[in-house]
Amino acid sequence: MPNPVPPLLVADSFLLVDGRVRRLDLHRQRFLASCQELLSRPASRADAGVFWDVAMRSLPRHGEWFPRIEAVPDGDEVEFRLALRPAPERSASVQAALAAAPDPRVLPLRKGPDLNRLAAFRTRWARAPGAEVLLRTADGTLLEGTTANLFWWRDEVLCMPAPELPVLPGVTAAVLLQRAGELGIPVRHCRVSIDELDGREAWLVNALHGIRPVTRWLGTATAAGSAVHAPAWQTWLEAQQESL
Repeated sequence: MPNPVPPLLVADSFLLVDGRVRRLDLHRQRFLASCQELLSRPASRADAGVFWDVAMRSLPRHGEWFPRIEAVPDGDEVEFRLALRPAPERSASVQAALAAAPDPRVLPLRKGPDLNRLAAFRTRWARAPGAEVLLRTADGTLLEGTTANLFWWRDEVLCMPAPELPVLPGVTAAVLLQRAGELGIPVRHCRVSIDELDGREAWLVNALHGIRPVTRWLGTATAAGSAVHAPAWQTWLEAQQESL
């Protein structure tokens, strides 16, 4: 019998291209913040930061990779691991489907514990190869994708889900909000249903793909809006990569 795969307690991943990555500092902060909440012993929390720094020094400086830093249970302790994975194929746009079932996550604010559950959920509801699946509450309020945060535009206002909703704090989302502030673009946090996105430009954003405008809402009558803002923002975001 093969040994069972231990569950992920915390995970963080990012796109690495020829030794360059976007806002590695924010990925580190998110990983360590999750470990801070999870780990009871000060020594274990310190170990998380030490492991992260050692892992970063070991990463390749050539090629395209999607490494993941993991914390897994090891008896009464926690083990830290680096999974060095080739970068999956990336795309500049995406089709999205709305799941007929509500958000299945148990710990939506921490990346790691629900990754397998989300992968199975995406397989069930994607409707087309490569499509993202939108998570929703029981009353139909949109949250985010199974792998990406959701943004949409109302004229020149950038919108995202209300802060009280169970949405994972995304690194790419944080970078875009900072950029909006620098440009003086108003940001609105609100609740939205799929019907309210009809004809509006919507993005799904994450560390792997960056910004992907939604080109089709699968299985719904909602029409995808034109990607008016996306090209300039995509160009800017691609230029934010920095050397390890």
